Amino acid sequence: MIDHWLGGEHHFPVDVAAARAFEQAYGPCAPIFRELRAFLGRAVRAIVADGVDSFLVFGAGVPTMGNVHEVATEATVLYTDVDPVTIRLGQRILAGSDRAGYGYGDATDIGTVDPAQLHRFVPGWGRRPVGVVFLGLAAFLDDDTLARTLDELYGAVAPGSRLAIDFDTDELAAHPEALAMMGPAFRMRRPEVFAPLLGRWRPTADGIVPIARWRPDGPPADVPDAFYGAVAVRPAD
Repeated sequence: MIDHWLGGEHHFPVDVAAARAFEQAYGPCAPIFRELRAFLGRAVRAIVADGVDSFLVFGAGVPTMGNVHEVATEATVLYTDVDPVTIRLGQRILAGSDRAGYGYGDATDIGTVDPAQLHRFVPGWGRRPVGVVFLGLAAFLDDDTLARTLDELYGAVAPGSRLAIDFDTDELAAHPEALAMMGPAFRMRRPEVFAPLLGRWRPTADGIVPIARWRPDGPPADVPDAFYGAVAVRPAD
């Protein structure tokens, strides 16, 4: 669905049908998800500017249309997901790449990531700073699971590592039909709870803000504040 909204080519008719059904319940989604992808790009560029040259991406989806390796063109990237169809598609897209790979990985259990892939595409994992991308996931984890997951990631990465993360706000509450489509696992949160959930991770001076206002390249895009985003740091011990 997101690939469809981004104008990509790697989706199926069922995805288009689902996207259109959601739009009927909510409204135009393409501008919001394009801004979310733009936030990813700005966050990745900021992380690279801080000297990070390898990334681990959870819940990666389709690895194109401005995804991490297309932004950080000199970095190595390991994309992970839990959906077998998405993983196979990602592996097919990246088959010719020597600096980006795709494999299984459950964000709530870092041990599920293939050690060989982690060693190849995120060299120095646990010993040198890396970028962890955690977008589109927080809304599907309860508070305890999210806090535990982020704390385990904090403990696994080296000091100086960066975390790019987003949170869904309660903006969707005004659209009950669309909210019902998200399923019972979907969790909206109010902005005041975002920072506590990060635990030991420390947001940059930009804070946790609507994604359109996180280091915009120009005037912020005029989109609903459906997502807040941040880049957070594991400080030196």
